[in-house]
Amino acid sequence: MRILAITGVTLALAGCMQDLGPAGDTLARDAAKGVVNSVVQTRFPGVNAEPYTDCIIDNATGSEILQIAEAAIVGTTQATTELVADIAARPETVRCAVNNSLAIPGLTL
Repeated sequence: MRILAITGVTLALAGCMQDLGPAGDTLARDAAKGVVNSVVQTRFPGVNAEPYTDCIIDNATGSEILQIAEAAIVGTTQATTELVADIAARPETVRCAVNNSLAIPGLTL
């Protein structure tokens, strides 16, 4: 039964993204940001999660954003945490996080 509910939520989010165009994308990204922010804060207490969250979202695919956004509705699972960690480990995400956390104007790695 839970699988049916999760599938329904995912399909609803996907439909919302398509039906609403850019607004649907923004809605899913905002929901996913809340989940990612929570995961980052849990894994790295005391760290300003915002720069990392933005980089993770910016380097996630559309389907990954939907999977993460789904957790805002049904709750974060180990699979969600692993997905966020996988995206965070991508070279582009690491580069983005380093550049954002240093915040030195003109410095890009």
